[in-house]
Amino acid sequence: NGGVGAAMITGYRQALELGADVVVKMDGDDQMNPKHLLPLLDPILAGEADYTKGSRFFHTRQLRQMPFVRRAGNLGLSFLTKASSGYWDVFDPTNGYTAIHRRVLEVLDWNNIDRRWFFETSMLIELNLARAVVRDVQIPAKYGDERSSLSAASALVRFPRRLLGAFFRRLWLQYFVRDFSPVSLFLVSGTLLSLFGTIWGLAHWVRSSQTGIEASTGTVMVAVVPLILGVQLLLQAVSLDIQNTPKVPFSRSSARRVVGD
Repeated sequence: NGGVGAAMITGYRQALELGADVVVKMDGDDQMNPKHLLPLLDPILAGEADYTKGSRFFHTRQLRQMPFVRRAGNLGLSFLTKASSGYWDVFDPTNGYTAIHRRVLEVLDWNNIDRRWFFETSMLIELNLARAVVRDVQIPAKYGDERSSLSAASALVRFPRRLLGAFFRRLWLQYFVRDFSPVSLFLVSGTLLSLFGTIWGLAHWVRSSQTGIEASTGTVMVAVVPLILGVQLLLQAVSLDIQNTPKVPFSRSSARRVVGD
């Protein structure tokens, strides 16, 4: 009873021992139709992706079957997961209908993958750090009278906090530990400038409110200019991070094949 993540890690390891080339996760809640299995496998078998996952947000008619609370939660969670995982082009992160190539499984850091309900999201984060290519596959939503055992209120409290921590961890590892790129420079300079402008502006605003003396134009500009530049640099860092989404699958990279084999 270690949780859904612990169960999946056990299954993945067993599949590797059995020599599986591709491992598929299909939940037993009758929401995942086996007829969508082949479209899920196609990008991996064609060497276009390392990990594929279903997305229920392509089919608007079937999407209406999803309970509104779950739909709204998935939309918000999807945006937060894009930032924390670095996969800005994927959606529906909690979708559990997935397929993965063994070469990716062999290089993942299992110690950093959540053992419980955060499993699918933490899996995406570790996949990005391994530079695996992830592809969404259109799979319509299917809901009956079943009820999820995951509390929406609990997820609303726990998931954003964990996603924020995962976001900073990914930035640190990807842009400061493993590499130093223009994104690293923009993040540092943009953060420092934004903090300086914010702190300077707040300090003089508090002083003006206490003394009743308006701040001079120069004082205001000292706060505004660094703040504007800092925000622009941070936006540029986000833009470059979006462009840095992994694009070369393991199966097409000779260096990665050596690691995988």
